[in-house]
Amino acid sequence: MPASFDPVSLAVIGGLILLAAAGGAVLARLFAAPAKVDDTLNEGLKERLTELGQMQAALQGRMEQMDKSNQTGQAGMRKSLDERLDSVSKKVGDSLVQNQENSTKALRHLYERLAVIDNAQKNISELTGEVTGLKQILSNNQARGAFGEVQLKDVISGLLPPNAFEFQHTLSNGKRPDALILLPDPPGPVAVDAKFPLEAYRQLTDAPDDEARKTARRAFTTDVKKHLTDIADKYLIAGETSDTALMFVPSEAVYATIHADFPDLVELGRKKRVLVVSPTTLMAILNTVRAVMRDAEMHKQAHLIQSEVGKMMDDVHRLDTRVEALDKHFAMAEKDIRLIRTSAEKIMKKGERIAEVEFDEGEEPAALPAAKLDA
Repeated sequence: MPASFDPVSLAVIGGLILLAAAGGAVLARLFAAPAKVDDTLNEGLKERLTELGQMQAALQGRMEQMDKSNQTGQAGMRKSLDERLDSVSKKVGDSLVQNQENSTKALRHLYERLAVIDNAQKNISELTGEVTGLKQILSNNQARGAFGEVQLKDVISGLLPPNAFEFQHTLSNGKRPDALILLPDPPGPVAVDAKFPLEAYRQLTDAPDDEARKTARRAFTTDVKKHLTDIADKYLIAGETSDTALMFVPSEAVYATIHADFPDLVELGRKKRVLVVSPTTLMAILNTVRAVMRDAEMHKQAHLIQSEVGKMMDDVHRLDTRVEALDKHFAMAEKDIRLIRTSAEKIMKKGERIAEVEFDEGEEPAALPAAKLDA
């Protein structure tokens, strides 16, 4: 590393160089002067030369001291620079390690999030396929009807016991509702049929303008009226079914539209004794039906219990009669035992009296009269 000096040192060195140059010039002039210079002048010159030599020696010592000082300062500066470089290198290394750890954690977290996103993408793809399949099912009339029947079966079988309903039961007129809830009479079995007016509903919800919406409302009204009329004509049979049937709509949105925007259809259903129900309202009705069936079963069991209690009371009467007869036998036996004990006491007393009689020697005892025992 090249030596570096501060401005003061450079100024001192420059002054010394100028002084040395001046001394050299004086010496040159002295040596070039004529030989006739007197001795006094020579002695003065010698003194000046001596002073110059001393100043040159002092200058050389000063320069050596400055060189040592510069070397010492350079060593300290080098050491300080090395320490600072080591500290900076350590900080840079620690920072690089920390950054690497943070990068590793960030990448791991990124991989985890990517895995979650990948799973979500798979779920979305599966859901898209299911929605597409459901859309295909609902676009076909037969498949849509089967979808409503399956949902109806799930709701009924999940809330009622197996002996409380029948699916596809054939009535006396040859018609078969989707489900028949076997309520006791009255009111009797309730017919339930699934209807899904989806196409007319889609036309109503997708209508671009008022004219198309009016046309869709007429189509929707006609479709629902036909379903209500068919259910009333097919599944309401006096003496065989209840006087009320249920039209099951497997869509809460369609059910809400009927009750909110088509009150005339609701009123028509009441007149024809056909109630429009959704999955939610059907669940509520079935809960009520289950309570009615439980109450009817309790009444039935109560009659059985009363009948069994009557039989049990007959058995209790017979038991009481037999106990009374047994009590009479015990009373007669007690009386016989008491008489037997009385006879035994009399016999014992007579035996004691006989034992107390004294006989003379050689005299035979007279015969005693026969004792009569009390019966």
